[in-house]
Amino acid sequence: MNEKTETALSSDPTEVRRQKLDQLRQTVGDVYPAHFHRTMTNAELAAKYETLELDTESGDVVTVAGRVYSSRNSGMFMDIHDASGKIQIFSHKDTTPEEARALLPMIDLGDIIGVTGLVRRTKRGELTINAQEIVMLTKTLLPMPEKWHGVADVEIRYRKRHLDIMTNEESKLRFQQRSKIVSGIRRFMENDGFMEVETPMLHSVYGGATAEPFKTHHNTLKLDMFLRIAPELFLKRTLVSGLTDKVFEINRNFRNEGVSTRHNPEFTMMECYWAYADYEDIMDLVERLFAELAVKIHGSTEFAYGDKEISFKGPFKRVPMPDAVRQATGIDFLAIKTDEEARAAAKAAGFEVEKDWTWGECLAFIFEEKVEPTLIQPSHVTHFPKDISPFAKEVPGEPRLVERFETYCNTWELGNAFSELNDPEEQRARMVEQLEQAHARGEKAKQLDDEFLDAIDQGMPPAGGLGIGVDRLIMLLTNAPSIRDVILFPARRAKND
Repeated sequence: MNEKTETALSSDPTEVRRQKLDQLRQTVGDVYPAHFHRTMTNAELAAKYETLELDTESGDVVTVAGRVYSSRNSGMFMDIHDASGKIQIFSHKDTTPEEARALLPMIDLGDIIGVTGLVRRTKRGELTINAQEIVMLTKTLLPMPEKWHGVADVEIRYRKRHLDIMTNEESKLRFQQRSKIVSGIRRFMENDGFMEVETPMLHSVYGGATAEPFKTHHNTLKLDMFLRIAPELFLKRTLVSGLTDKVFEINRNFRNEGVSTRHNPEFTMMECYWAYADYEDIMDLVERLFAELAVKIHGSTEFAYGDKEISFKGPFKRVPMPDAVRQATGIDFLAIKTDEEARAAAKAAGFEVEKDWTWGECLAFIFEEKVEPTLIQPSHVTHFPKDISPFAKEVPGEPRLVERFETYCNTWELGNAFSELNDPEEQRARMVEQLEQAHARGEKAKQLDDEFLDAIDQGMPPAGGLGIGVDRLIMLLTNAPSIRDVILFPARRAKND
């Protein structure tokens, strides 16, 4: 492309690219070809020629492709990146035909090109391809963000994740690690004998957790429906069926509630149920899973999160909730007999509690206020109040408590598990009580899941159940400060808000 043509281009960056696109279509033809076959990725190239000596040609001609991230000396040197890494491209009149070099003025940062050429290593040690052919594969119409500073605006990073990953190696690595973690969870569960299933995301009756649902409508069935808040009740019905004694699902859940650094309305969980096991068996499973994932990502059960050193080496600390509250506040809830006494004890200790709170709600509230913020290393908190745990079996000898635990680390809840209730009459009574409480709170859409209760009447074996917040676990393992940093495309406000 001659100098006169270049100077005729507009000064507006986007318009320049459009003008170049028009010129390329006139001279080259198809600027977005459907067919182009590279012979190897950039990472495969680097591995194959790792031992190539300085200032040496390999004698091999290869074809690569990638996005142009840098250009120097009027395109004589370019770095192109694919998903696996980068390679340097060298275009010189001594090695590159005029037809290929004529394309260089039309190439902008961000364009995707294909290059065929001879592999060599420069005197400075840079693995390089001496270009013999250059093909425009995708002409970009928008400038790339400046590579070294990336996308500075956090909101733009979340809204335009493609730019964030394009210019931020830390972000790119984090999502690669996310994929490894999710894959690692799946492989661990399968190797432990669990069968993966898929359950509905559209529910006519929402349940399995206490949360505000997203509502939708099924036109054909003329039925109001809800996006899944938890897969629990369908997974338990799978257990009833006898399809498998160990079932799991890596699932997307939707809860129409607040957004924070640890909460997103759409999130990923791994939920499993294990027949003829209890919550202590599930504790062991959690410890083995967390340790394996840490080793997979960090090569060790020890890793850093912010300024903290975390250890996923088992066994984790185990502490009953009433004991933890007593140690933190001096209040012995096991010695308190009534709801009124529990509220009075909480108020006397300086806690503001609601006038209708139960014994268990007071215990759980004080735990959240005084104990949760101290749980840095992984810990299993056990023996939850029954009145906030409608699906768990009672602790023998203490009917106010149930065999439930939550796993905490870095003050966050990462997992929730029960010895699952399978007494059909007790299950119905608790769900009716839970429904009445929901209606009292104004949740008029809440209904009994009669199909689930019918399945439990058919008989569910004793089982341990578990739900793990995958996004929070990934945050911890990848040192991410916000849940939005580990969700590829997190929920955002409308642009005009």
